[in-house]
Amino acid sequence: MDIKNFKYDEVGLHRFFGPLEAKIMDILWDADELSIKGVQQKIEVEKPINFNTVMTVMNRLVQKGVLHKRTKGRLSIFSPVQSKKDFIEDQSKKLTENLMDEFGGVVINHMIDGLKDVDRSLLEKLELKIRQLKRDQS
Repeated sequence: MDIKNFKYDEVGLHRFFGPLEAKIMDILWDADELSIKGVQQKIEVEKPINFNTVMTVMNRLVQKGVLHKRTKGRLSIFSPVQSKKDFIEDQSKKLTENLMDEFGGVVINHMIDGLKDVDRSLLEKLELKIRQLKRDQS
């Protein structure tokens, strides 16, 4: 699945989704599957929201390929296509690949510059990956 709009000035899921989309995805990642009414009720704990609004956004998320919709009797049940962890993994990989394709080594330099206060174990994993890449290219 391709999320077309990445928002640099947002944080978390809001980089990929609008506010209501992000809320719905979080609810479904926590619940595994729910009906539109079930999602609406969870959102309404914080603020009132129209059923049709929730239905429209959930159907758009199906069209975007992030939710799966199945019918159970007369009820539509929605579930995430991927776990939250897999979604973030896939989207960050695609974003990195796109940046690398377009900007090459500049991206790597900026990523390394951003590692100033990183956990030492991450640096060790990166060193291992670099060694493996060098071996594979030999």
